[in-house]
Amino acid sequence: MGNAESNAYQNHLCRFLPEEQSDIDGVFDTLSGLSSSAGAKNGKATKKTVTLAALQAYTREPLPEQMTVRLYNGMKSIGLTGKSSGLSEQIAKEQFVIFMSNLLKGNVDEKITIIMRMIAKTEGPVKGKQIQEFTEDLIISVVHVLSYRKELKGWNLENTRDSASGVKALASQLLSELKLADGTKPVGPQLMETNFDQSVIEDWVYQVPQISIFLSVVIRQGLHVLHSLPDQTKDILNLVPGCKGIKGRGLVSLFDIPSIIYINSHLPAELQHKWQLLFSSRLHGESFSQLCGHIVNKGPCVVILKDVDGYIFGGFASHSWEAKPQFQGDNRCFLFSVFPSLAVYTYTGYNDHYMYLNHGQQTMPNGLTKGKKSILDVDPEARALLEMTGKSRQSEGLREPIEEDDDDDDDDDDDN
Repeated sequence: MGNAESNAYQNHLCRFLPEEQSDIDGVFDTLSGLSSSAGAKNGKATKKTVTLAALQAYTREPLPEQMTVRLYNGMKSIGLTGKSSGLSEQIAKEQFVIFMSNLLKGNVDEKITIIMRMIAKTEGPVKGKQIQEFTEDLIISVVHVLSYRKELKGWNLENTRDSASGVKALASQLLSELKLADGTKPVGPQLMETNFDQSVIEDWVYQVPQISIFLSVVIRQGLHVLHSLPDQTKDILNLVPGCKGIKGRGLVSLFDIPSIIYINSHLPAELQHKWQLLFSSRLHGESFSQLCGHIVNKGPCVVILKDVDGYIFGGFASHSWEAKPQFQGDNRCFLFSVFPSLAVYTYTGYNDHYMYLNHGQQTMPNGLTKGKKSILDVDPEARALLEMTGKSRQSEGLREPIEEDDDDDDDDDDDN
């Protein structure tokens, strides 16, 4: 290497603590098939490189193959001066270190060239379809590697919803932040065919922190490098909350792993480390009294429901529930949907009606009941709650027209 190249490499190397450098050296030596001692025995340094085949063999179990190829393309795009070159088919030590430095320690400007090559092998603008495939591969890889490394903290692929739809839902949510230089956000088929240049992708990665966090998880856990060292941020440590109260009870959560990750990221930081099951209608029955008994005075909680049409949605209550005829909570409360779309709807400032729970009162509302009509049809306040989030009624125009019925003997169904 020339002097400039050497200085650039040393600058990247200096970002890592001595124990981190040792960890990186060990992984690279394993990948290159050479040990650190081999060069010393020969009395001279041995040039080490990593091939795609070696990377695939090393990550065959912890990572899906398509992500391994993307990591390789990202490494290969690093020139020895830190700029894109893509000339060599083998990864040199300098490229490996700079790749780690930029993606694990760098800012968005340092990451973006690598991410662009991970999205597409060729330089230039990339289509929305390619960004979608990259994002879905990234989420699939996070779920896979956390499961493989047993880092799901009590959750697993058996006690949660199938992650396939969750992967697509989370990818769609993250892609919804993609916008062109003029501020427009292409959607649907238009998004898939739109070309996005590097500056737009850079802005997107800056606005959507999950991309950098997911890449860090894939590298640390997939390559088993720097995964146990103290520089990990709370974003990574609290990516998945610990799960208490589900094991051994035969329950399957309404959440999937991607939605758990996304909803957890919106909770206050001090609440992201552990979730404890308080109530499940499958375990405790469908009594409203039972529900109240299990959630009152238990601290902040997440409520998730599935309706008869298969929609999955819920909310975060920032305070302990209290049964009383007044609104409670604060502006940290939010609503969310999990299926068919994944989204979070935060405080709008419209009013202070954050949380409400009441039971056993004759003169004030007691929870929500629902007959043949949607609650949105019979309760204007419930409709206003939805509208104030800026979310349209997804079933509007899809349900059969509801005929007015004067029969007072119709049975009502309770939704938990």
